[in-house]
Amino acid sequence: MAITIKDVEHVAKLARLEFEENEVLAFTEKLDAIVGYVEMLSAVDVEDVEPTYHVLPLRNRFREDEIQPSLERDAALTNAPDRRGGCFRVPRVVE
Repeated sequence: MAITIKDVEHVAKLARLEFEENEVLAFTEKLDAIVGYVEMLSAVDVEDVEPTYHVLPLRNRFREDEIQPSLERDAALTNAPDRRGGCFRVPRVVE
C-alpha cells in the first residue's frame, strides 16, 4: 500500500494542518517509507514469539482490604480555617 498525496492532504485536513506543496510531497515520501518498513516487518515469522505487553516484567501488588480506624472528626478539623457543625466551611463557588 503506497501513501499518496491525497492521503497526506486528507490526514492534514482531519488534523487541521496546512502544508505547502513541497511539505506535502516530503510527508508523502516519509510516510510511504514508514508504511513500507511496517510491511517489511509484517513478513517476519513471529509464530513462536510470545507477545510483549510491556518492556518490564510488571506484576500488580494487591493487598487485602483491611478495616482500619479512620481519623477522628475533631482531629481532621483541627487546622480548618472555618468550620461549622462538625464540617469544613468553604466559600460558595456556585451561585
